[in-house]
Amino acid sequence: MVALAQAAAHLAAKAAESWPLLALAGLAVAAVLAGLRVRDRLRRRADGERLARLRITLPELDTMGDQDFEYALRDLLVRDGWTARKVGGGGYQVADVIGVRPSLGRIVVQAKHTRVGGKVDSSVMYQVKGTAGPAHGADHAVVVTNGAFTRDAMAWGDRHGVRGVDRDRLHRWAHEGKTLHELLGLSARRSRLPWRREA
Repeated sequence: MVALAQAAAHLAAKAAESWPLLALAGLAVAAVLAGLRVRDRLRRRADGERLARLRITLPELDTMGDQDFEYALRDLLVRDGWTARKVGGGGYQVADVIGVRPSLGRIVVQAKHTRVGGKVDSSVMYQVKGTAGPAHGADHAVVVTNGAFTRDAMAWGDRHGVRGVDRDRLHRWAHEGKTLHELLGLSARRSRLPWRREA
């Protein structure tokens, strides 16, 4: 017991001697953390300013691969004020980008990058309708292509609440700077998709 008391007293004496070093170390850690926070804030601001000016031409979109096309759609949603993330992959059931904007709800975007002149058919609209609401809780479902939609796909989408963004609308969104919610006429109140049930 005496040995423990002596050891504790020795440690207390050493701590008392080195408190200026401990204080300096604490200040250094605090300064580094503050610097990291400032750097992160500046990076986010720069990213926001870059995205606010984001314009992508159709030829640029046409030359992208599927993944880059999905990232571009995510960035365009962020530019429009959505909190958006690229998801994609087999586990995400026909969703490539998911976005949230409090005044408009949740949007699920399926990207269909095609060769120039390619067309998206009704089967894509069926798949999106089948998963956007039930699997992702979406208020809005959108299929975006750098090509076109068949007449049946557009008619079916109009009837079932799956909106299509074709090459012309994509140009107005990506290059001219119109917001997606303006182009699609998404209401300021959350629109319930046909598959959503009120609680």
